[in-house]
Amino acid sequence: MPNPAPTRGRQVTVFQALALLLSFILVAGVGGVLAAGLVLPGVAAANTVTDLTVNAFDDLPTALEPTALPEKSRILAADGTLLATFFNEDRVVVPLAQISQAMRDAVIAIEDKRFYEHAGVDPKGMLRAFVTNEVTGDQQGASTLTQQYVKNVLIQAANAIDDEAERQAALDAATANDDTEGIARKLREAKLAITLEKTISKDEILEKYLNIAQFGASVYGVESAAQRYFSKSAVDLTYLEAATIAGITKNPSSLDPTRYPEADQARRDVVLGALHDQGFISDEEYTADIATPIADTLHVQEVRLGCQAAGDSVPGSGYFCDYVTKVIINDPAFGETQEDRKALLYRGGLTITTTIDPRQQAIADAEVKAGVPVGDASGVKSAISVVEPGTGKITAMAQTTDYNPAQSTPGSSETAVNFNTDQDYGGSGGFAPGSTFKPFTLTEWLKEGHSLYETVDASPLSYPMSTFNASSCGVRFSKTAYPFGNAEGGSRTTMTVLDATKNSVNSGYMAMATKIDLCGVISTASSLGVHRSDTGEPFQVLPANVLGSDNVAPLTMAAAFAAFASGGIYCKPIAITSVIAPDGSSLTVPSAGCTQALEPRIANAVNYALSNVWTGTASKVGAPDFPSAGKTGTTSHNEYTWFLGYTPRLAAAVWVGHADKKTPVQNTWVGPLYVKSAYGATIAAPTWKRFMTQALADGAENPGFAAADQKEIYGEKVSVPSVLGLSVDAATSALKGAGFTVNVSGEQVASSYAAGTVAEQSPSGTASRGSSITLKLSNGQAPAGQDQNQGGSSPGSGTENPGRNN
Repeated sequence: MPNPAPTRGRQVTVFQALALLLSFILVAGVGGVLAAGLVLPGVAAANTVTDLTVNAFDDLPTALEPTALPEKSRILAADGTLLATFFNEDRVVVPLAQISQAMRDAVIAIEDKRFYEHAGVDPKGMLRAFVTNEVTGDQQGASTLTQQYVKNVLIQAANAIDDEAERQAALDAATANDDTEGIARKLREAKLAITLEKTISKDEILEKYLNIAQFGASVYGVESAAQRYFSKSAVDLTYLEAATIAGITKNPSSLDPTRYPEADQARRDVVLGALHDQGFISDEEYTADIATPIADTLHVQEVRLGCQAAGDSVPGSGYFCDYVTKVIINDPAFGETQEDRKALLYRGGLTITTTIDPRQQAIADAEVKAGVPVGDASGVKSAISVVEPGTGKITAMAQTTDYNPAQSTPGSSETAVNFNTDQDYGGSGGFAPGSTFKPFTLTEWLKEGHSLYETVDASPLSYPMSTFNASSCGVRFSKTAYPFGNAEGGSRTTMTVLDATKNSVNSGYMAMATKIDLCGVISTASSLGVHRSDTGEPFQVLPANVLGSDNVAPLTMAAAFAAFASGGIYCKPIAITSVIAPDGSSLTVPSAGCTQALEPRIANAVNYALSNVWTGTASKVGAPDFPSAGKTGTTSHNEYTWFLGYTPRLAAAVWVGHADKKTPVQNTWVGPLYVKSAYGATIAAPTWKRFMTQALADGAENPGFAAADQKEIYGEKVSVPSVLGLSVDAATSALKGAGFTVNVSGEQVASSYAAGTVAEQSPSGTASRGSSITLKLSNGQAPAGQDQNQGGSSPGSGTENPGRNN
């Protein structure tokens, strides 16, 4: 930051100030700028008519300390499509070699025709301006391009000051125009200009000026001006176009051609006249150019400022764009404080390449809005997050509202609230996942050695809390009852875990939870990235969370299910693949941190189980024409419904519900569909299927999942004790002791065994450990044609009992 100007004395006239400056210029031009400072006898002579002393002048700074120029940052889709730009000043810095000769000539012709002749200040120009001002009253400037560059640097340095009072004081000093302050500013600019000319070349000064100068209401630097007004690079500007841009600097706000084309054309013609008079263009060129209306030359490129413009190029991408900005502002990799990170985004000239796939994004946006139209009278909303398994790349993110950064009401049809993300990243706080949390219980079930064909008693709808084991993480439950219901129906009988999964039977899963470590369930979910969307903490260790009671973001769930699809590899969802600074260097971006969170055999078994959803709760939706798996989810009173589905290539979470409150979606029209009670297969699953069918129809192969091992499907095969002829109690005790569960059929059969004893068992021989053995009891009547005593003796007679080892 340059030193502040010293205290000024009494006011001086313009003529007196000019005398002082001319004395300064003459000495500087003859003797040069001394290393120890400017010692100017001429200034002492001029001091007879001014209070500005030699010492005061010597105290002015000689070193110009330019700050890095603010440049606009760009957010790009994965294919390079521009989503949005961010800037305080719309600028792209380019070297002089990338600026056309016409542009260089035009700015020199109108601003400083003796630029390559003077030493930083122009005595002839000063004298001309003085005479014109005194004789005609018209105010003409006498600043050289070097002085103008110095002034712009001082303004930039002032704007970079954090303290508001100090910033304003520095700006006042850099822009002062009244007699005393203005003369002090001119003196400072002159001294710095002459010093600068002795340290860098004329071409370097011209390059710096053309990059720092303002060329419109919010346009800085010739590259941004060329792109803005003519949709071309500065290197391709013609003399006619260059004259338009060069003329703007006299008054950037009033001469912006997009706002005041007539005024800018008049100024353009003045520049063309200067170019002609100085021999840069011929008579014929001047005549043709001056006759060309400015409207015929402009090809205005609208600036995509902020995420609200992202949807113009990629439908519905405003929310993803907003998420990217939150990643940058929240991640310490981009700066020490949030203010530093925001400044980097708006001033750092970053090129941010993201993971969003424009094709998939367009499909996601269309299909989620087909499921629940924007502004639907029901008030219901929907969102979809899509993640690539094995990489964590977010390829699509859409919802049934229009992005509006000024609106923070989640229930509105226009809002900035992102339903897909955590609260810290623009989210709404998340939603209870319901039965889509069950696969994490299933995963822990398999990790603890159970199988899919193991059976559980799904009849209880209440358990004492103390039934659940959470001692491994220090949680103890009371004996208070925990009641629940079966939201999506399902039989309340003994069933296999596979059936409990595909039919989403709550009571079946609560029975499973009583047999495994509840701490392990939550730990397994956490290892797959599942966390509460409002706090970032793991789900609470509670029986209710077996059925998904804490809130989670759709993006989090999509990434978790992507781990199943990739054979157990969990990757944190990422939105950014690269960030390039203006100098071409790469900044560190957040990593997906992919890890083998599950053994492949476990993931394969989960995939096998969840691929049966199409014959279970999603049977009415129908299986798509490619290998897939998924899980429906519905909260207690149909408030939130979900479908989490995936293939080896893509995983997607679709959520449906009210975004502002937990309201049942019942007895209402949602778009063209009348919904009596919403379930995961009502809107969410069809939306997922429509999206995925189109997204995967890209010509690439859609492989299936790796095969599950028999052990995880059927369990360990062990011998089944024969309990024929035993009482129910004795048979049950024997079978449970061998690791089986027991189901006693209500059907009695003819048998030579005593009435009420076991007459048949299924299966017999061998079966998977933990599976259910069904028993049928004897009615005490021998089968037709068989004597009552034929076929064996009564149990305990010491005679071998036929069938005991079947």
